Amino acid sequence: MVQSKARIGALQIGIILLTIATALVHLGLGISTPLVMFILNGIGYLVLVAALYLPIPQLVPYRALIRWALVAFAAVTIVGWILIGDKTLIIGYPTKVVEVILIVLLVMEARQK
Repeated sequence: MVQSKARIGALQIGIILLTIATALVHLGLGISTPLVMFILNGIGYLVLVAALYLPIPQLVPYRALIRWALVAFAAVTIVGWILIGDKTLIIGYPTKVVEVILIVLLVMEARQK
């Protein structure tokens, strides 16, 4: 029988908090500078982390794929920022550091599975 609940430990809490943090930054940017891409980015982060950890039995077989989708999503966000983003010390760089750490934690989690 496949386990429907994801085990939530320190690693998963870190992933959830970092994902929510970067989602909130992007949603805030989308609201303050009415750019739909920021709003969609924030929503994308929230949907992926919810799909990864909420106890939804239909998603259990896809958790590994969802985890890698979140890695790819964060990586594409970083690349997009490198190509066209604002290189600010207040929001830009710190948010990218959060996303890099998020990727590292997701890879660590994948290696545990």
